[in-house]
Parts: sequence; structure tokens; C-alpha cells
Amino acid sequence: MYVSDLALTDFRSYPHVVLAFEPGVTALVGPNGQGKTNLVESLGYLATFSSHRVAGDAALVRAGTPRAIVQAKVVRAGRPTTLEVEIVAGRANRARLNRAPVTRTRELLGHLRTVLFAPEDLALVKGDPDGRRRFVDELLVLLSPRLASVRTDYERVIKQRNALLKSAGAARRGGRGADLSTLDIWDAKAAAAGAELLAARVRLLAELRPHVATAYEQVSGGQGSAELRYRTSLEADARRPVGGSVAGPVDGTAGSRDVLAATAEEAELADAALVEARLLESMARLRGKELDRGVSLVGPHRDDLDLVLGGLPAKGYASHGESWSFALALRLASYELLRHDDWTEDGEPVLILDDVFAELDARRRARLAELVASAQQVIITAAVATDVPVELSGGRIDVMESVATRVR
Repeated sequence: MYVSDLALTDFRSYPHVVLAFEPGVTALVGPNGQGKTNLVESLGYLATFSSHRVAGDAALVRAGTPRAIVQAKVVRAGRPTTLEVEIVAGRANRARLNRAPVTRTRELLGHLRTVLFAPEDLALVKGDPDGRRRFVDELLVLLSPRLASVRTDYERVIKQRNALLKSAGAARRGGRGADLSTLDIWDAKAAAAGAELLAARVRLLAELRPHVATAYEQVSGGQGSAELRYRTSLEADARRPVGGSVAGPVDGTAGSRDVLAATAEEAELADAALVEARLLESMARLRGKELDRGVSLVGPHRDDLDLVLGGLPAKGYASHGESWSFALALRLASYELLRHDDWTEDGEPVLILDDVFAELDARRRARLAELVASAQQVIITAAVATDVPVELSGGRIDVMESVATRVR
């Protein structure tokens, strides 16, 4: 898989730009603030419908314009596919597939798969749980696009359930009778969608875990071991992160993935039916507390991914260089998992390295260059050409004041 063409209209700083890419390495070179990251951000957005820089879509639309358009031609197994999304601030986006309108924008998911590593990824190690949950969920959707609707449904249900808890809790505190007749319905919906999402996450981590360990060893030169553990908000497991491995494809369908040794704990969390029952039980037990606080206290929206380095939490214990290595290992592991994904024949994902080499010391820079040099398509941004290792020489596009010019 590779991107052959990209066209932007009123996206970020670009009134209009058209670029052609080739397989192999392409470096986008120019001083900071000239629009390099905007270009790769648009590709990441087409792949996931989210930005690695901002939470909402409004900032993606060029100031003073009503909408932005991102269009790309993706070549998979020799066949070109044209993807287009129209981003309208404050309204639902519109999408086209091969120039024909689609009913739902998520029909574009899976046609372009990218792995993007950027300085913001340091927050995966040092930041809040929300970023780590988003990392896992976006990788889930790249592997199984149908899970996008499960994730959206769960977020919608939790929002509705929180509103009901808040109003019912206020009524109870005010001495008025709280109507909880519909809460059981929302409990059931939250448990069903939440169980499917949580079980898919646990199965994904089973697949991802060995790739992370290998990638960290390669990037760090064998200095320390990296582990992933899932921390669930379910009461019985609230203080007990889950490790080990389980079998089964991420989307819960039948598959031929290798069976790895599983702890009983993680095997249970990988079973959506068992998780659904446990979520319902926990919601019933926590109902009083939830009414007092007006929020849902259990479910995948409260879970976290523990990053462990040499047996200690990476957050708080890892050095700056170790944190960079762990963040990089997470992205390289994602790339390897997608590259070896046997559910589709899409080929390798597009690998994007946004202003990464300037942040790495010489040793990590050399190791990263060696690891990615053979990728089908690598797109790099750099402030100066010398930031790009010689091992990654290839095409170059100079970017200056949101004007992109191919050099070679």
C-alpha cells in the first residue's frame, strides 16, 4: 500500500496543494512552521478520522473558510482507490469513495492505513490514560474498521448514561424521587458495547505485546525490557493490571491466529460475554456512587494501558531517552502488526515519521533508520535535509510557506 497523490483544499494552512508521491522514502523538508506537519496530518486523518495534534476537527479548516477537503489516491495490490473527505466545522463530515458519495464516512476506514510517529507520542508514556486508550482504539479500527461503530456507540451510550445519572442524582439529593426506570436499559447498552470494546482491546494487546518487546530491544540496543499490561476498571481487577497473551482475532470473529499461553484473568477479559456480565454486576454494585458523582465509574472509558520498563512503571521511572524509545516501540510494533495482518491483503501500512529524527540521539536515529528503510512507503518531515539519515535517502519535497515543491 502506498499513497500516490494528495490534494488539499483549505486544510490548515493550505488554500490548495497537489502532491505526487512514489513508493519508498519521501522527505518533506523545510523550516518549522511552514506546513510540513499539516501534510502528513491530512494523511493520518484520512486513515483514522482523527488528528494526532488536536481533539476536534474545527482547527483543521483553514481560518475564514467554511470547509476543508482532503483527497488522496491510494494504491493497494496495484489497484488505485480515491478517498475524499470534506471536513465541515460544527457539522457532520461528508466522504466520497472513488468519487461516489458514501452514506457514512467510516466506509472509508481501512482503505488507507498509516502508522504515524510524532513528538506528541511522548505523551503515550508520560501523559494521561486518555491518550493510551486512543492509541489502542485507533489501532483496533485500522485492523478491524467495523469496531469504529462499536467505539462510537459506546461513547454515545456513556454520554447518555452520564446525563441520566447526573439528573437522577440531583433529584435524589434534592429530596425528589429519582426515576431510574430507564437506567437499566442504558446499563445494558453500555455493558454490551463496552464488553465488545474491552475484549477487543485485550485481544489486541496479546497480539501487540511481543512486537513491542522486540521493537524496544531493537531501538534501545537491548537496554531493558518493555511490557504492556491492561488495567481494567472492573472492581475485581481495579488494582491488578492484566498481562499475558490470549488467542483470537481482534474483532472477535473466527480466525487462525497463533494461540499463545494465556492467563485465566486475561482470557476472561477477552471473552465479551463474560465481560458484559461483569460490567452489569459492577454497575449494579456501584450505582449509589455513580448517582452521587453523576458519572459512569466502570467500563473501557476508565481503563488504562500500563507501560512497564524493566519491571517498573515507565511513567515516572523512565528517562527521557527511555520514554522516547518506548513511544517509538509502540508505533513500530503497530506497524509490524499491521504489516503482518493476515485478515486482509492490503500490504504494508504507510509509515509516517513527523519531525522525529531531530528528537533522537545518534544511536537511536541510526537504529530507527535501519528498521524502517525497507518499508514500502516512508514519509518523513524534517527541518533540514541533514536531519534525514543517509540510509533513508530518496525523494524530497521542499515546503516553504505552505508551498510544496518537489526537488527530486
